Amino acid sequence: MRLEGKVAVITGGGNGLGRATALRFAAEGAQVVVADIIDELGEETAQMVNDEGGSASFVHCDAVSVNDNHAMAAHAVATFGGLDILVTAAGVSHPGYKSGDQDASVKWWAKRMDYFESPANELLDLDLDDFRQVMAINLDGTLLAAQACGAHMVEAGQGSIVTIASIAAKHPDAGPIPYVCSKSAVWMLTKKLSRLLATSGVRVNAIGPGYIDTHMTKMIDLIPEERLTQFFANIPMGRKGVPDEIANTALFLASDEASYFTGEILHPDGGYFTE
Repeated sequence: MRLEGKVAVITGGGNGLGRATALRFAAEGAQVVVADIIDELGEETAQMVNDEGGSASFVHCDAVSVNDNHAMAAHAVATFGGLDILVTAAGVSHPGYKSGDQDASVKWWAKRMDYFESPANELLDLDLDDFRQVMAINLDGTLLAAQACGAHMVEAGQGSIVTIASIAAKHPDAGPIPYVCSKSAVWMLTKKLSRLLATSGVRVNAIGPGYIDTHMTKMIDLIPEERLTQFFANIPMGRKGVPDEIANTALFLASDEASYFTGEILHPDGGYFTE
């Protein structure tokens, strides 16, 4: 019960890393606010938590909406009486991404196959609106959630914010241009916020996952077999991670066990990223 008495807000809680984190936090005693733009998935996660004896509430939140983010934070305080933890799991890998929309993801990955042979075209073909969409959801969404929830934490004089970056924050080959730029920006934002909020009693850390088996990464399996073999050769542990492994990392950073951690990024990546 490492989070007993804590209230945690998890953006992107409807599936993948967000869902796994919501379930893990609830099992450790937290009251959980599940926030997501896809209502049916968010409600399903909250119901899963409640069915397992935890306490969860769903709130609709578009990551790039200022009003939605402030309403999300207010919902946590009104429903559970406080706000101690924020995990920003809302994010996209490519423009137009929607969880569970396999057809759209297949088309996007199929187009990317050409870039293995002609890498310059990834830059030359890049659409500015597509770039801005990914940056907005991944970076602006993280900022807005931290701003809205951070206001309550600063007032209370304590709190923990865990952002979801990526190995792409430090490795340019770990994703397309908009994704690596957005996640490197999330990592720098995390470091900056950690400096700004430390004297207010709020810790801010990041997780930089490797390739985790979620809807967002399913399309990696479309890579030609020889390149897929090379891909896994870059992971010393030889496999994708699973969402629970990220949830466990978030649990550590959110808990008092990480009381002297701020401005850090942890990489559960099977050894893919080494400095």
